[in-house]
Amino acid sequence: MRSKGFLLLLILCLAGTQVFAQNLVSASWLPEPGLPEIFTGTAEQYPESPISGFGGVAEILWDLGGGFLPEPMVFFPVASLAAAADTDAGPDIPRNIRNNQYYIESVRLNRMAKQTYDEGDYDASANYAAEALRYAQLSDEYVALQLKIKEANDAISAAKARIDWVVSVGAAKNYPGEYAQAQDYYNASLEDRKAEKWESAAEKARRVINTLANVKAPAQTVTEQPKPSRTPLPARYTVRPWAVSKDCLWNIAGRPWAYGDPTKWRLIYNANRARMPQPDNPDLIEPGMVLDIPSIRGETREGMWDSAGSYEPLR
Repeated sequence: MRSKGFLLLLILCLAGTQVFAQNLVSASWLPEPGLPEIFTGTAEQYPESPISGFGGVAEILWDLGGGFLPEPMVFFPVASLAAAADTDAGPDIPRNIRNNQYYIESVRLNRMAKQTYDEGDYDASANYAAEALRYAQLSDEYVALQLKIKEANDAISAAKARIDWVVSVGAAKNYPGEYAQAQDYYNASLEDRKAEKWESAAEKARRVINTLANVKAPAQTVTEQPKPSRTPLPARYTVRPWAVSKDCLWNIAGRPWAYGDPTKWRLIYNANRARMPQPDNPDLIEPGMVLDIPSIRGETREGMWDSAGSYEPLR
């Protein structure tokens, strides 16, 4: 009678317990500093701890089948329940969460229940089995908590990324109301996370995303291309004596028909370096040399510089 009553209790517990029914989006999460620490046991450290096949309470109770019961029983409905529970859990829950300290203890107690039954100590076996069930339920609660923490952290990270994007594209000044509201929601989500209000933290972080959903980057200002000169600027220049025009690369680059900026002298130097008397000496140019004046802004250049020509300054 005791065995039948115990079997009935186990089956009722199995039918009424949802094992690892939470969902996990990503299996690569690590907790942030200051958050509850997740058990870091692995399958390699506990090679005998089952982490695949039937999960949680379903697996422990199913392992108690076979020789544990003194009377023949039909286990097909129980197997269906176990498979359904494990389907809810899926393989996506990381091992360091599924294979937690409570789950490992429930497996150990399960072995003790089977061992004491084989030794004929049925009272001890029943006690071990009940404790195995209790630890399996604690494992489920632990998994549920870790998934809530992950959901909150993922939502807060997404909210922070959205706020950073709004700031990076300069949209905050165009949407001051939405930006201020999003900041309030974000700060509130951080406070809730600090207080371990995981569901509230996730909800407020999602409000950040919703608040900034319609924020767009400001339209980029189109830079007008310089208008072509009426008279093309000179593409070449013949160096004149220093006594006449003080010609050097610095002065030539500074002339309005060239670049209007003497600091651009290196452009002329690089374009003419191979033909200079000393290619590594930009200070040495000789009267009569013909220098190329390369275009730098898409301006039209053609022909030789003419002292009698009328050129519009480069803008």
